[in-house]
Amino acid sequence: MAKTRELKRRIRSIKKTRQITKTMEMVSTSKLKRASDRVHAARPYAQRLSDVIGRLMDPELRERYPLLRQPEKVQRAAVVLITSNRGLAGAFNVNLIREARRLKERLRSNGVEVELHAVGRKGIGFFKFQKQPLATTRTDITDRPSSDDAISVIDPLRERFENGELDEVYIVYAQFRSALSTPPGTMKVLPIEPSKEAEKGEKGDKHAERSGYVQNYILSPSSDEILTRILPLYVRNSMYRALVETAAAEHGARRTAMKNATDNAGDMLDLLNRTYNRARQAQITQEIAEIVGGAAALE
Repeated sequence: MAKTRELKRRIRSIKKTRQITKTMEMVSTSKLKRASDRVHAARPYAQRLSDVIGRLMDPELRERYPLLRQPEKVQRAAVVLITSNRGLAGAFNVNLIREARRLKERLRSNGVEVELHAVGRKGIGFFKFQKQPLATTRTDITDRPSSDDAISVIDPLRERFENGELDEVYIVYAQFRSALSTPPGTMKVLPIEPSKEAEKGEKGDKHAERSGYVQNYILSPSSDEILTRILPLYVRNSMYRALVETAAAEHGARRTAMKNATDNAGDMLDLLNRTYNRARQAQITQEIAEIVGGAAALE
């Protein structure tokens, strides 16, 4: 009797848990659509910025623009780690933290002094538990980041890089490839290095036609003024894209984790129901046997 009561309690508990995980899965699915739309809207703009910088890039410009400065020897670097403020997303935050630790170890093995800047409660909590120092912490950025959030995070580091206090700046974030694929990634934002595709943009008529560019064009204002305005914009946009991709990846990872939890709860309920039915059948059989035995004793 006690066994069946315990099984019924477990079944009720798992049913309530399954309702919660199912609800969280539906909420994450709804948020994922809006977050993925922001990612797809941010990517073309970032690609165009990279293309423009690549077409205007000249080796002589690296000496004139601080954001293009390539240090002879990297001595001090900053790493911005982006994690979520909430859990229940499977190994999402663990993978990001592991990626940041690997990057720190790699830089330190090359003799680089590394300072860590954490965005998100999960990353902050881990490094505080490990008693590792954090240069700055941010927990006020939600799963709907804005351009102002990106500016407030990256501008202080950009200014320090321009002043020569930092030699490199990295961002560790989650790459949103699909709802099921959100691997951690590392983006080097400073010094600015245009993509290889952008640098080769002028080569080949086919590539020019495919990318929508024309080889002969007039710059207005001058290329110097364009770069002066567009380089800080590129750095800010890189930070913004990392924030929106991580937010979308978080919803995708949480949806997957909650779906797996819901499915596992269903499997556990099937097993417990079968166990309960067997226990109940054995109990009924025992009661019948006791009744029959008692009746036989009275004859």
